[in-house]
Amino acid sequence: MWREVTRLLPHEHTVYYADTAFCPYGIRTAEEIIARADTITRFLLSKQVKLVVVACNTATAAAITHLRNTYAVPFVGMEPAVKPAALHSKSGVVGVLATRGTFKGRLYHDTLERFASQVTLIEQSGDGLVELVEAGDLESPEVCRLLEKYLRPIIDAGADHIVLGCTHYPFLIPAIKKIAGEQVHLIDPAPAVAQRVKALLEQHGLLNPSIEKATHASYSSQELRVKN
Repeated sequence: MWREVTRLLPHEHTVYYADTAFCPYGIRTAEEIIARADTITRFLLSKQVKLVVVACNTATAAAITHLRNTYAVPFVGMEPAVKPAALHSKSGVVGVLATRGTFKGRLYHDTLERFASQVTLIEQSGDGLVELVEAGDLESPEVCRLLEKYLRPIIDAGADHIVLGCTHYPFLIPAIKKIAGEQVHLIDPAPAVAQRVKALLEQHGLLNPSIEKATHASYSSQELRVKN
């Protein structure tokens, strides 16, 4: 996600916060996630950010409405990119690989009602994948075993598009392609989110001038021990 935003907006300063001490979010309650979102947002605002990207589908599902109602800056959230997958599917079957928290979210179900009525949707929770990606494990036998387990029902059902409904999953694209093959299209929402960031900055008159040299800072909750 950060890579797509900085590629599209090379003159924008960024502050990246990884909540590594509380990962994965998929196993946490909505109340826990909202509390973390509040804590992290206050930290980011202390760094004078002008827009916040909630770069997590589960956090978006649980907390985005609360954040928009609480803080004055614009927020860009995540939701599985079901719309483009449904519109472009030729087989009429679309797979969604996401966390349990994402599947429970109102935004996800609203998206299904609007855009997925004409396709068969195969939903699969990717339990354990976030932890492996966080550990830097992208193509080990364990990763391949889990992906085979999760993707096989989607592939066997005839899906020609698989929506990656977690911001960790694009790191697994090489391993996913080995199982799904090149004929199955993988939908990564990051480019569309970066476009939304640009549109909001333009709308609010917040774009940096093109002569400005961007700086980038990164933090993690394990290092900072930022607590509720």
